[in-house]
Amino acid sequence: MLSRTASNLYWMGRYVERAEFTARLVEATIRLDSLSARPAGMGAWTSALAVASASRGFKATGEKLSPMHVTRYLMLDEHNGSSARSCIETARMSARAARTAITKEAWGTINLAWLNLKNRASPGGTQATLNLIDQIKAVARDFEGAINRMLHSESYWFVRLGAAVERGDATARLLDVKYHLLLPEGERVGGIIDRDQWLTLLQVVSARTAYHLLYPQGLKPWLVAEMLVLRRQMPRSLIAVVEESGHMLSAIAGTVGKQGPADRLARRREAALDRLNTDTLFQNGLHQFLTDFIRENAELDAAIAEQFRFT
Repeated sequence: MLSRTASNLYWMGRYVERAEFTARLVEATIRLDSLSARPAGMGAWTSALAVASASRGFKATGEKLSPMHVTRYLMLDEHNGSSARSCIETARMSARAARTAITKEAWGTINLAWLNLKNRASPGGTQATLNLIDQIKAVARDFEGAINRMLHSESYWFVRLGAAVERGDATARLLDVKYHLLLPEGERVGGIIDRDQWLTLLQVVSARTAYHLLYPQGLKPWLVAEMLVLRRQMPRSLIAVVEESGHMLSAIAGTVGKQGPADRLARRREAALDRLNTDTLFQNGLHQFLTDFIRENAELDAAIAEQFRFT
C-alpha cells in the first residue's frame, strides 16, 4: 500500500472518532448544564473546552463564554480544526483520496455527512443541537459498520488503528479533566455536582449502563477510573484501545513482513498496563499516569507516521 493511502486511512479513522467524541461531549455538557438537579453553569462549558483541548482557540475568537458560543465553536466552527464539522470535512478529504481502498458504503456515509453539514453555520437551539449531535453519532455508527464489513486487510487495519489511537487520547483527556480539574472550588467531593459530573463522564463514553453492570455497589469515582483505565470489557478503556492498537499494528506487520518502532512502543504500553492494578494506579497518582499516557499516545502517533512514511 502507498504511504499516502495508509496516511489517509489512518487519519480518516482518527477524525471520524474525534467528531463523534466531540458531539458526545457537547451533548453531555448540555445535559449537565440544563437537566441536572443543580445546573453546572459556565464551569461545565469551560471544562468541555478543556477536554477538547480547545480553550486557547476559543479564547482567541474573542467570543463571550456561553453555551451557545462554545457549542458553535466545538460543533461547527470552520476555523477550529477539531470541531465536529471540521473533523467530518477532513475525514471526507481523506476518504476521497483513498477511495480505491474503502467501500462505496464507507465513502457514502462520510460524503453524505459532509453534505448535510457544510452549509450549517449555527447549531440552533437546544433541541436542534441535540438533533445535530444525533446525526453525527449516527454517522459514526454507520461508518464503523461499513468499515467492519470491509475485507480485513491493510485498509481496514489502518482505519481501525487511527480510531484506536484517537479513542485512547480522548478517554485519557476526559478522565484527567474530571479527576484533576473539573470540580468547582467550594464544592464537596461526593456532592451532587461531583456525582452529576461523574455520570456525565460516563455518558460521554456511552458507559452508564456498563458501569452499573460491572459495579452494582453504586457510583464511586475510583471505580469509574478503574473501568476507564483497566477494564478490557469496556471498548473505550485505555487498556482496550492500547491492545487494539497493538493488534492492528501486528496485523499490518504480518502483511508487510516486518515490524518497527511503533510495534515495539505498542508492545511496551501493553506490557505496562498488564502489570498495572488499581492500587498502584492511585498510589502513583492518576493524574501523572494520564499525563504520561497522553504523552506516550502522541509518541505512538509519531512513530506510526515515521514507520509508514506518512509525511
